[in-house]
Amino acid sequence: MFEKMAKYIRENLQLLIDQPVGTYCLRLHNDRVYYMSEKILQMAANISRDKLVSLQICFGKLTKTYKFQLHITVLDYLAPHTKYKMWIKPVTEQSFLYGNHVLKPGLGQITENISQYQGVVMNSMVDIPLGFGVAAKSTQDCRK
Repeated sequence: MFEKMAKYIRENLQLLIDQPVGTYCLRLHNDRVYYMSEKILQMAANISRDKLVSLQICFGKLTKTYKFQLHITVLDYLAPHTKYKMWIKPVTEQSFLYGNHVLKPGLGQITENISQYQGVVMNSMVDIPLGFGVAAKSTQDCRK
């Protein structure tokens, strides 16, 4: 799981755990990974595991083959800490949200030094995080 998260936020992974408002932790429950404060964790300890449906924020789940998949709910927590971002033009936003690829003409801005196959967070032109993905080309290839 940390490998997937590090793909997007690199060295800022520690910032998710050590928040200024308190310490947060990641817990596995029913093949899902939840992100919660230690205060919520202590309160949830009073509830039996079979009665507990969900905890604070679901970061992702483990598949049957035990591969980790990030959920879209993690986007609000990844976006402020990510190093590499791409901004999409308003015309292309709808197409991206329906699951299509973003082509070069649909990119508004791109951060410097993105390598090929690097994890990026996709933003609208007004800095609203829309999703995350993998860059098929590096920054230098996109500028050509």
